[in-house]
Amino acid sequence: MELLSALSLGELALSFSRVPLFPVFDLSYFIVSILYLKYEPGAVELSRRHPTVSWLCAMLHCFGSYILADLLLGEPLIDYFSNNSSVLLASAVWYLIFFCPMDLFYKCVCFLPVKLIFVAMKEVVRVRKIAVGIHHAHHHYHHGWFVMIATGWVKGSGVALMSNFEQLLRGVWKPETNEILHMSFPTKASLYGAILFTLQQTRWLPVSKASLIFIFTMFMVSCKVFLTATHSHSSPFDVLEGYICPVLFGTALGGDHHHDNHGGAHGGSHGGSGPGSPHSAMATKSKEELSEGSRKKKTKKAD
Repeated sequence: MELLSALSLGELALSFSRVPLFPVFDLSYFIVSILYLKYEPGAVELSRRHPTVSWLCAMLHCFGSYILADLLLGEPLIDYFSNNSSVLLASAVWYLIFFCPMDLFYKCVCFLPVKLIFVAMKEVVRVRKIAVGIHHAHHHYHHGWFVMIATGWVKGSGVALMSNFEQLLRGVWKPETNEILHMSFPTKASLYGAILFTLQQTRWLPVSKASLIFIFTMFMVSCKVFLTATHSHSSPFDVLEGYICPVLFGTALGGDHHHDNHGGAHGGSHGGSGPGSPHSAMATKSKEELSEGSRKKKTKKAD
């Protein structure tokens, strides 16, 4: 706090945390969310054949985080749909993205400089939703740290955590795309952010909520805009996790599998003679067995 005051960021953070999200920021959130829906294979054809299902999927992309949070806290799942303004705004965005003549609206919002602005504004909404979700969970469970973290996480992750259910609505079943098994950067960042906001809410992190919202929003906006501009699917956390996870949990199984595939590919290119090829492994094993047999014979002779 003293550092923030010295940098004159305290008042800026407070003013930033009070900026209303509706309608401008919410509009950006809906645009980017439904854009991702249209990127899904078969989504355009589905909108033509089954527009009602397409609309339901769009609403899940926009309001899935509220549904999951209500489910965790035992509240009505359709409670947020009583917000008529937001539902109508999201529905209008869905219609323009999928049915605008000549795809004019879609082409405009997909133009990279424009899209980056919308992506940045979506991250503002994401961080605010994490903070609000943890505050709401703290109201019900004052000492429930895990409840607060879980609520903030689902608030920030949106439809990603329920992607398999959303795929089922579109007639697609891909269990291997489970977001918990293969977390994207926004899902990981939402989890880490939920932990930080929980520590702040329970007074273990000596920083104001407004300052934490401002700092974490700047981090999310910077990372997400960079990843979108460079069309990258990597995560800024990969380097840190690469050092920490092997120490805490040992070598990850996924990394071994990738290494084996890599070695197998090289083995195939060198006629199976590479160090990672099955032939090399069998040869090494045979040599070890022969050496062991020789040692046993020598031992018997000595006896």
